[in-house]
Amino acid sequence: MSRTRSISLLASAVVVPLIAVAISACGSGGSGNTGSTTTATPKTADGQAATIGVATSDLGKILVDAQGRTLYLFKKDSGTKSACFGACASAWPPLRDAGKPTVADGAKASMVATTARSDGKPEVTYNGHPLYLYTGDSKPGDTNGQGVNAFGGGWFALSPTGDQVSGQASNSGSNNGY
Repeated sequence: MSRTRSISLLASAVVVPLIAVAISACGSGGSGNTGSTTTATPKTADGQAATIGVATSDLGKILVDAQGRTLYLFKKDSGTKSACFGACASAWPPLRDAGKPTVADGAKASMVATTARSDGKPEVTYNGHPLYLYTGDSKPGDTNGQGVNAFGGGWFALSPTGDQVSGQASNSGSNNGY
């Protein structure tokens, strides 16, 4: 191996990782909506992680799960009975809790319950609405599912009063082919 070739190989071995670090430091530049959301992990009064909490977003105050991810209702659901299964539940996973769901400040414990899904496992409900996450939300605070029409109905974040949040998030997602 010639001296020039050895130096070129060594330089490449150093430059490539440096470029990768520089690119990752620039951020993802994704289109997720995180502009003005406060996403602290919701805690119960005794400091434990809460199943449901409240965060402030560009939609106003909304319900979030224990990791600060936005919770949605599905307009096609009938009462506490979910209409989201199969491919729908893959894109919009139901919020599950094996025990008794807990709430953080701002959410109302009297509005929290569970309902049995077709697989017999519980799904958390709030004000009678089964709750879902959205796979299009890549991190806590994203509200890309707001206003999406998919699987035969609309998807909307919930307010702490248990009502559908109206309005669109800036940079809100589309139906992504669902």
